[in-house]
Amino acid sequence: MSDKVYTVQDYKSGQPRWCPGCGDHAFLNSLHKAMAELGVAPHDIAVISGIGCSSRIGGYFYAYGAHTTHGRALPYAQGVKLANQDLEVIACSGDGDAFAIGMGHTIHAFKRNVNMTYVVMDNHVYGLTKGQASPRSDIGFVTKTTPHGAFEFPLSVCETAIAAGATFVAQSYMVNRKELVDLIQQAMDHEGFSFINVFSPCVTYNKHNSYDWFKEHLVELPEGYDPTDRATALKTLGDTDGLVTGLIYQNTSKPSFEKALAAANGGPHPRPLTEDVVKPDQALFDSLCNQFK
Repeated sequence: MSDKVYTVQDYKSGQPRWCPGCGDHAFLNSLHKAMAELGVAPHDIAVISGIGCSSRIGGYFYAYGAHTTHGRALPYAQGVKLANQDLEVIACSGDGDAFAIGMGHTIHAFKRNVNMTYVVMDNHVYGLTKGQASPRSDIGFVTKTTPHGAFEFPLSVCETAIAAGATFVAQSYMVNRKELVDLIQQAMDHEGFSFINVFSPCVTYNKHNSYDWFKEHLVELPEGYDPTDRATALKTLGDTDGLVTGLIYQNTSKPSFEKALAAANGGPHPRPLTEDVVKPDQALFDSLCNQFK
């Protein structure tokens, strides 16, 4: 962390173009505040996103970043982190980006445990493409692709994350700024892959899961709850249909991917991959080719 005192203004970039009332505005403000309180310099942060309304967030956050392809934020973000482990890497997606086209990457990121943070802004709908059912849409949800109502059960993302081996699983509601800021900071302090699912209403294409709906259905974790108890975490998610906020599960005993890799290789890489040769000369190229003959 830097000795300089940062304010939220140091992390702002551009004017957000989300719909008025979109929950993503509040998450962006919480991310600005969390970084300012932690004192992380903008040049020590990389914000990587996929495709979707929420994935435009990198354009509104002053740091390194990349706006990647649909469902591919995580492989890109993990590569950035492994190549430059001093960076604080935050990947951002929507529920379609993370749990539909990107689910193959998401499930392995849960298992792999690279030391980074992944935030999903979950609005239960595809917003950018104007309102189709997502893997998180409720049964009966009527959209252009489900004119008679969605008939598949929504994906239980936090239960899936825990079952796949994730070591930090949390949920928050973007209205609860204090909790969300705290969870972002805890996620960044956690050594390993940190996953936060943020309920972020879409006021344009999802009139069902509205602000009033989330206010009525969401519950907080009970006082004295132990996030290190895996069985209790899964039971709590089942009892609440996944509509619970707070730090649901944390495992600090599983080594991060970086530590596991270093142990397997007899020690860490001698230098950041960003300092390795990226364009070999002819002699090095010939040497590499000869190794595979």
